[in-house]
Amino acid sequence: MATLPLPALHASHAGCWSCGVDGSAGAVTKGEAVMAASDTPHLILNAPLVSSRLGYPDLSGLDLLELFAFVHPARFVVPTPKGLAHALGLDEPENDAGVPAFLQIAAGELLAHCESSDWPEREGAWSSLEALARLRWPWSGPLSAHIAKPDRAERWLFARLPEWEEQAEVPQPRQVVLEDRDVLDRLVQLTGAQAEQRKGQRDFAMSAARIFAPREKAGNPHVVIAQAGTGIGKTLGYLAPSSLWAQEAGGTVWVSTYTKALQRQLRAESRRAWPDRREDGSRPVVVRKGRENYLCLLNLEDALQGGFSGRPAILAQLVARWAAYSSDGDMIGGDLPGWLGTLFRRRAIASLTDQRGECVYGGCPHYRKCFIERSSRAGAQADLVIGNHALVMVNAARGRDLAHRPTRIVFDEGHHIFAAADSTFAARLSGLETIELRRWVIGPERNSRGRRRGLSARLADVASYDEAGGIAVAAAREAAEVLPSEGWMQRLAENAPSGPVEQLLAEVRALVYARDESGSAEAGYGMETEAAALEGPFVELAGKAQAALSDLRRPLIQLGLRLEAVLAEPPDWLDAQGRARIDGARHSLAWRVDLLGAWEALLERMGGPGDPQFVDWLMVERSEAREYDIGIERRWLDPMKPFAATVLEPAHGVLITSATLKGGHGQSEDAGWQGAIGRTGANYLHSQPLLSEHESPFDYARQARVLIVTDVAKGDLAALAGAYARLIEVAQGAVLGLFTAIRRLRAVHGRIADRLAREGLPLYAQHVDPIDTGTLVDIFRDDPRASLLGTDALRDGVDVPGHSLRLVVMEQVPWPRPSILHRARRAANGGSAYDDEIIRARLAQAFGRLIRTRQDHGHFVVLSAAFPSRLLDAFPSGTPVDRVTLDEALQLVAGHVSGESVTSQDLNRTLT
Repeated sequence: MATLPLPALHASHAGCWSCGVDGSAGAVTKGEAVMAASDTPHLILNAPLVSSRLGYPDLSGLDLLELFAFVHPARFVVPTPKGLAHALGLDEPENDAGVPAFLQIAAGELLAHCESSDWPEREGAWSSLEALARLRWPWSGPLSAHIAKPDRAERWLFARLPEWEEQAEVPQPRQVVLEDRDVLDRLVQLTGAQAEQRKGQRDFAMSAARIFAPREKAGNPHVVIAQAGTGIGKTLGYLAPSSLWAQEAGGTVWVSTYTKALQRQLRAESRRAWPDRREDGSRPVVVRKGRENYLCLLNLEDALQGGFSGRPAILAQLVARWAAYSSDGDMIGGDLPGWLGTLFRRRAIASLTDQRGECVYGGCPHYRKCFIERSSRAGAQADLVIGNHALVMVNAARGRDLAHRPTRIVFDEGHHIFAAADSTFAARLSGLETIELRRWVIGPERNSRGRRRGLSARLADVASYDEAGGIAVAAAREAAEVLPSEGWMQRLAENAPSGPVEQLLAEVRALVYARDESGSAEAGYGMETEAAALEGPFVELAGKAQAALSDLRRPLIQLGLRLEAVLAEPPDWLDAQGRARIDGARHSLAWRVDLLGAWEALLERMGGPGDPQFVDWLMVERSEAREYDIGIERRWLDPMKPFAATVLEPAHGVLITSATLKGGHGQSEDAGWQGAIGRTGANYLHSQPLLSEHESPFDYARQARVLIVTDVAKGDLAALAGAYARLIEVAQGAVLGLFTAIRRLRAVHGRIADRLAREGLPLYAQHVDPIDTGTLVDIFRDDPRASLLGTDALRDGVDVPGHSLRLVVMEQVPWPRPSILHRARRAANGGSAYDDEIIRARLAQAFGRLIRTRQDHGHFVVLSAAFPSRLLDAFPSGTPVDRVTLDEALQLVAGHVSGESVTSQDLNRTLT
């Protein structure tokens, strides 16, 4: 097998190893590794991770992940030696010491593949390599000997991408009634005739079918709230009636999730009900996300033509390689490797998407090839659209096409609806928000680079044709000049704000620093204070800022009216693309007008009586004690009120389902369901929802055990770290550690990672390792000896098989953060009972990571002596719960790992 004759280097928490050109391999010190890497380019795998292990941020070399992204764009690989070995069909290295030699073999294999006649990603490779060579990409030299110049000139990316085609409008769905027997027959088709017919799944499917009944009255949708325990098979349970209704009614069903992991699972499960493509080539199932997730071809073209330089320019070339082979252009959670952005700069990935809502629609030369437009149009023709909670809410609130807004919706992971609505319907007047609005109106200023264009450039033809429209554009541009501009944070720090909005933000900052009593100032976290007891000077500044925002909103409204007039009586020169561009601009204007209206309403309240529907506060956002935003925040006291009005009422049928909708298992039936109704917004509807509950088929008494460890003192970091280390050691890895504070997570990781690595137990951590969360979970899932530490993002939505997850450890009870918003909601919802409801949900979600199939077994450990007994009903009925010392917990976990059966009698003998 050919190897690449270059030196290779590998570093982990256990040490450093290298392999020379002559094959001489061995351990080296960190100092020796750094000196060697700085002197001669080495083969490495995942440069940011190796750099962090060496403590050498300037590490550079030939990263095999970059080579893999070039040779196999849009192909998945776990970014570890083991993952790369599996992707290439090679033997994985036996240990860390064998990794450098493996890297030489893997590099040789990738280069040799470029000469293979069956290399499917050959087209475009030579042209990309030529461009990368001009950028001095380290791999361009080794690759040039293996990629021959094609006989004919290769097509440019933008010539290769297919164009979407206009489709006829889809008629409204037929009114049909689904019979129970037909729903159950469809369920059998999806699960397979030989599969176990689970009563819970059958009952769930029939309940889910109720949302497809014809609606009797406008504003009164059929709503089903279904608590379905883990393992019930709810995905196929709701896909059965969904696919049946789509077939018989000819309509579209939206399934909304909170996590990307469930979206991937749904896409896989949907293949049981629908083919990948229909006979006419269209897709019956489409995954849709927000615009900011997709590659913007105009941004990419700008980056390829000089908008990026240095390392980001190399990234742009690799992204162009990927775009030619991507199935949908999804850069966040799609087939673009999550690790690619961390090899360069995360901001570089974000700058290739439409983060600021600046799309010019039909004015873009790539409009007919746009990934976003293709996805949107495919969704309008699809039987099933898989989306996320935020997209469904935004689509309902300000979707461009009323006819394509969701009317039959399944909200899976329904316990997250409250959080998604809380964010979607919030208003934030801040420095970052206002500077983005300024850029949208004015366009590039001074030395700004990129394709960002202001209203004048986007609507130049309209302004020249329609005098009133031109006047409105000029007035809006003049009014936007008073908004914060580049350098606003520095001016505030120097007490030299410019304009009424910056002056208000300066006063916000001063008040927050004067009044905050949370202790966050010393800890380096964000700070906040109530928007109450505001003195006259503050109120006066708020009034001036409100007037400035009103001065901007008025010409934007006028411009929107002029665009409508142009569309109503279009000039001869206005073609279809021009109409699409103006229609897109009109939609964007409406969004900004609504945003400005929300900001004005927020400022109008300053100094006056508070609106009981809202919670307002002043904030200074900080990260690692560094300020990055300042402003005023407004949240609904109950965000389910706008959710019900915007999403539920216009719909015809909605299913909201989760394993943890009702909260604790020990609550009274009425209290549990009342909480679920409130957390889903159904209490704001005139019709009563159908309530449906389906218990998990898992035998929790046999498969799981909860251990409350009583002798790890709160605040003792050394004891906490020692407990984590010992638990991971006896479990032999496969541990998910959950923390409520990033600072404690980092402290524990720093104390134990090296120790565990020396025992062959790799430890990864959010907020420590330079790897995105999705990739961290992929690494954890792929290695049964690995463990992973994380915070809220890992508490649910992580679906890891039993061999890679045998133990979940929580560092303490997940109490809610005592913010101003939480305090207001706590006061309005029963005080401490509201806290308990939140904690029960968090515990239930974390416990749900442990048992995913009938074959899973494991322990759930909480390192908290003060765990309240009233919260134990968060765990499924029948789950054994014991208060034990750390040593006793270690004994029980060790017994499970060794395969010894631990009964209640064994536990009692252990404890006595």
